[in-house]
Amino acid sequence: MSDPKLQKLEELRARAREAGGAERIAAQHARGKLTARERVELLLDPGSFEELDAFVVHRCRDFGMEQKQVLGDGVVTGHGTIDGRPVVVFSQDFTVFGGSLSGAYAKKICKVMDLALKLGVPVIGLNDSGGARIQEGVESLGGYADIFLRNTLCSGVIPQLSAVMGPCAGGAVYSPAITDFIAMVEDSSYMYVTGPSVVKAVTGEEVDHGGLGGPEVHARTSGVAHFARPDDASCLQLLRELLSYLPANNTEDPPRAASWEAPSEGAARELDTLVPRDPTRPYDMLDVVRRVVDRDSFLEVQPDFAKNIVVGFARIGGRSVGVVGNQPNTLSGVLDIKTSQKAARFIRFCDCFNIPLVTFVDVPGFMPGTDQEFGGIIKHGAKLLYAYCEATVPKLTVITRKAYGGAYDVMSSKHIRGDLNFAWPTAEIAVMGAKGAVEIIWRRELQKAQDPQAELERRTREYEEKFCDPYSAAKLGYVDEVIFPRETRARLLRGLELLETKRDTNPPKKHGNIPL
Repeated sequence: MSDPKLQKLEELRARAREAGGAERIAAQHARGKLTARERVELLLDPGSFEELDAFVVHRCRDFGMEQKQVLGDGVVTGHGTIDGRPVVVFSQDFTVFGGSLSGAYAKKICKVMDLALKLGVPVIGLNDSGGARIQEGVESLGGYADIFLRNTLCSGVIPQLSAVMGPCAGGAVYSPAITDFIAMVEDSSYMYVTGPSVVKAVTGEEVDHGGLGGPEVHARTSGVAHFARPDDASCLQLLRELLSYLPANNTEDPPRAASWEAPSEGAARELDTLVPRDPTRPYDMLDVVRRVVDRDSFLEVQPDFAKNIVVGFARIGGRSVGVVGNQPNTLSGVLDIKTSQKAARFIRFCDCFNIPLVTFVDVPGFMPGTDQEFGGIIKHGAKLLYAYCEATVPKLTVITRKAYGGAYDVMSSKHIRGDLNFAWPTAEIAVMGAKGAVEIIWRRELQKAQDPQAELERRTREYEEKFCDPYSAAKLGYVDEVIFPRETRARLLRGLELLETKRDTNPPKKHGNIPL
């Protein structure tokens, strides 16, 4: 007969793996969702997961809860590896009390977050929870606050990734919101502060869970989510891919790919003719990015939100870089409230984790209009300016076409510590577009002209020849060099090599006061 103590351990482990039981696990699968443990196993390298606190149970003695204890108490916590690199993970288990958070559950999460901070490794949270465990009252609320504090202390020190893979409501939403990136699963996840029933009671609006806080809402409209994927498996694969660009903590450099492939020579030559001669015609900045970075290396962040700016991670010569680019295909690439917020947060993340910034500029200015002014475009635009000014990582800039007005200054210009600033021959660097400038400068002359239209066209051509090219800025040293578009990748690659030893600092301070 086997040793009873060993047998007991085996029995306890089996009970912990059962979680909410076969019936609830089947219900989870019927919703198209994996269980908490299945998610962890799929996220991490095979066989690498080491679980912690599998036998923890809640301490609630009210409402008959003392008879309803489940080992693990609704969250799976531990550590493992992704591509051989250590990470810490917690995975909420909807099969146990709907994944609701208790005091003991919160302590499990806090324990592994403290471990991640101590070790200097990323922490990944897989969220699938009905919220606070009502039976525990304020203890569950305190548990959330304990987690929020750790999210804040970890911010900028270790990468924090969140996947919302089911419900995430009420106070629970603020933990993912503080983390660096949020991924959601289509058709099975949602986030909101107050649910549809409360919304209807307070405002009279009728809306379902998905319409209030589903991936379609947060990936396209609110910008709360950075990624949306069709199912659990693809969401977890995304987290693995995202981590491949990131260092373990803020003291390390990003990982370098062991192998990479450059775009074809033909793709590089296509850059010479990619920008239309007609300055009013759009083109796709993604076509530029993909012809410059390592082949198939671009991972776009928030691709469906504020589409007039592009942000994402890529590699150049195997090195991780953060890419920011105005998108002429959408609203001519103009900067507005949403694009400023989107880009500023991405820039600040890259600066936290030593990821060089490569900026592609084609911007006609900031969006005019009462909606923008009433919405605070001044302070939101200032966030983008602040982020670029504050960043001390290598900053490389390529002006492909328009760089007008204050937007020229904001988009990683030389004046705000851009390290290497290049311009294509198609670049137009000016206070404003030629036609608008002429209409202001020579307003009286145009009014007196026998043929105002002809005079406008003549003076516009003169203005373009004198001011709307990159050479005036190059003469002043505001552009380091005007380059052939086909040279862009090579110049950026050499620039990244040069700037590997860059050291820059900001004045000593507790923290800056970014215009929130």
